[in-house]
Order: sequence, then structure tokens, then C-alpha cells
Amino acid sequence: MTKTKTFVIALGGNSILRAKQKGTAEEQYENLQPTAEQLLGLLASGNRIVITHGNGPQVGNLFLAMETAKDVVPPLPLDICGAATEGLMGYMIQNTLANHLRQIEAPHNITTVVTQVIVDRNDPAFKNPSKPIGPFYDVGEAERLQKAKGWDIIEDSGRGYRRVVPSPIPVNIQQARIIKAMLDAGEIVVAVGGGGIPVVREENRNLCGVEAVIDKDYASARLAIEIDADVLFILTAVEYVYRDFATPRQQALEDLSVAEAKKLLDEGHFGKGSMEPKIRAAIMFLEETDPSREREAIITLPETAVRALEGKTGTRILR
Repeated sequence: MTKTKTFVIALGGNSILRAKQKGTAEEQYENLQPTAEQLLGLLASGNRIVITHGNGPQVGNLFLAMETAKDVVPPLPLDICGAATEGLMGYMIQNTLANHLRQIEAPHNITTVVTQVIVDRNDPAFKNPSKPIGPFYDVGEAERLQKAKGWDIIEDSGRGYRRVVPSPIPVNIQQARIIKAMLDAGEIVVAVGGGGIPVVREENRNLCGVEAVIDKDYASARLAIEIDADVLFILTAVEYVYRDFATPRQQALEDLSVAEAKKLLDEGHFGKGSMEPKIRAAIMFLEETDPSREREAIITLPETAVRALEGKTGTRILR
């Protein structure tokens, strides 16, 4: 008898809204169709799944909309923008997957949890903002915003100036217990969208949103640890993790141990803003879960997820 497993499946925001697309609802729904078909395969044998997702393109569009309407509608702080995209993207994911499930007469319910992720107020990231967000500005507007709002702004790859915010490491998932209870009740859950809403705990125990962005892969790994998942799936823009990526020596890596992954990280084989956080998230998951049970992290394309689970493609990282 096949053992039921718990998967945390991290979708990249770019798999829902792709480069050079405008970001219409129709485009995003169309992009979700093949991903939903793969998720059906992962639900076989009663597997339990939590779906997480990035929100970079979507929250960027929200910032552009707020910038355009700033003289008419007051702009919202970053934590509330994160919550808004968690809700709208969660709805699109749950609606698309639920429709696929209805067509095969599957009984699953799907629920989106707007998720708060606790970070440490003393995380060094707060002293070194590095995550670009929002629209590009010319130098005059950048200087005005820097003075008026106290933003940290950098020149971004010759394309203009952008605001940067901290990207702290997630400490705890506030709704992890609720998410686990929903899985136990047979729900499919969409959670920690865009890395979740970053919050800090005040001295009086209240939670307060902060102007920051949590890496989606780190937040997914933290959730996987806290709900005791068996598999962390990171679905991204490449079928494999590569050594010497985008060079003539490029080599697909099918199987890695944690020790091998750490060695390749130290040698600088993984891009800092792309593959590196995915590898670090996989290591975090494998090192911080109970070693008495077999765990694995799988990195591949959304459309090859089922074949990767079968060991036919993708990169598998084990202890």
C-alpha cells in the first residue's frame, strides 16, 4: 500500500504571470491550466498538498497601479499589498484547481489562507535592504521619494531607480497549526503566498506588519518544516539544477546530497537571486526536519512535476 505523503509545492510567481505578458486575468488563468493538471497527478494516492507561490510580477503591477493613482487613492503599505496578492492569487489557484477536480469528480476542497510569517526585528536584513520592489523612477523622482518617505533607493541595472526593502529570514509561520489541521481534515491549502506577510512580535505579543519581502522559497521551507511535510517541491523556470549554468560546461544535476549541495553553493555555482535561495531552502528543509523519516526536496519545471516525483526528471536533494 502506497503511503500518503504531505507535499509543499512552491510555484514561482513567473509561472503564473510570464515575462512580456501584460498580466491580464485571462493570461494568468491560462498559465495556471497546465500547472493544475500536474497538481492532479500529485494528489494521486490521497497525497496531501499545500500550494505556495511567488507574487513578484503581481505585486509589482499593484505598485504600478498605486503609483498611477497616488493622487486619487492613498497608497497601501507593503504588508497589505502582500496580503492583497495572497488573496487574489490564492483565489485564482484554488478556482482553477477546483474546476479540474470537479471534472474528474474528485471530492477535495481547496482553501486559501492569508498567512502571516514572523520575522526577527533584529534580523541583519533590516540594516541592509536589498530586495527591489515596485516601479522604476528617474533620478529626480527617486531623490524626492527618498527624502519624502525615507525609502532606500538604488540604481537598478541601468534601467532606472527602484526602492529596495529588507528580505529577512522567516522564523515561524503564524498559521502553521491551522494549515496542518486543514490538511488533516482533507483540505488542499494555498498558503504563504509571496513568502507570506512579514510581521514582528511586539513586547505585548501583538503582531505588527513590516515593510519587507520574505523569500518565497525560504517561507515554503519553513512551512514544510512546521507541518512535518515529506516533500518540498520547488517548481521554477528550469527542469534541473545545473552546475556551471549558462556556460559551455553546463551540467544537469539529477541527485544531490545536502553535503554536495553545500559544496556547490560554496563554489558559487548557483545564482544569488535565482537558484541559490532554492538550494538553501531545500537544505533548510532537510536539515531541520525529523531525520527518522525519509524526506526529499525536488526542483523542476511545473509541467514536469509528476515525472520528477517518479524519478524521471528534475533534481532531487536528499540528506
